[in-house]
Amino acid sequence: MFTEWWNSLEAIEQVLWCVAIPATGILIIQILMIFLGFGHDGTGVNPSDTSGFDGSTDIDVSTDVDISTDIDTGNGNGDVPDMNYSDGSSLHDVGTLNFFTLQGIITFFCVFGWAGIVTYKLTKLAILAVAVGIVLGLASMYGVAKIMQLSKKLAQNGTLNVKNLLGASGTVYLVIPGDGEGKGKVNVTSGERLVEFDAITDGGETLPDGTSVRVIDIRGGNVLVVEKV
Repeated sequence: MFTEWWNSLEAIEQVLWCVAIPATGILIIQILMIFLGFGHDGTGVNPSDTSGFDGSTDIDVSTDVDISTDIDTGNGNGDVPDMNYSDGSSLHDVGTLNFFTLQGIITFFCVFGWAGIVTYKLTKLAILAVAVGIVLGLASMYGVAKIMQLSKKLAQNGTLNVKNLLGASGTVYLVIPGDGEGKGKVNVTSGERLVEFDAITDGGETLPDGTSVRVIDIRGGNVLVVEKV
């Protein structure tokens, strides 16, 4: 049955079916993976030592430093630049239409194949079928790129001004050596978020894990100066 149907097709139809079927299968798998929670590969993530989570849900964190902000490194103090906490995508990523993605390419071939098949069935013109397939395929790629761009905008979590952490309370989770001899790490609460920063202490006492601290200063590189409370 299949062999008879396949042999009855013209060459252009066979090509279009060979494009449409695999592309449709892959697209369905991608959609199922998204619904099942897979496929979020964190494109654009810039891993760093600064990560955090809001309340109950872990989030990836990337930092964008405004290089126009002057930092006085002479005495270790200075204006601290704002840091953007987002879903791992930079503002540049959000503002740029990422046209050639895996999802976009698969969608193109899927739409190209089916549009070409339908057009050829109606007109029997191979050139027209290919042209319509390409046009609709490119339109679908643009649609996918636009949807992804908008989803990144919706996923943004806003901006955290590090200077607002002065006086904030936190907890040591990586030992901080005394007398500023080395960096540890602290989790500091800012609003409804718990964020992670490098930290030092000017006190002579080493601060072990679990120590409650307060932010008393901010040094260059967004390093918090903390004291035991």
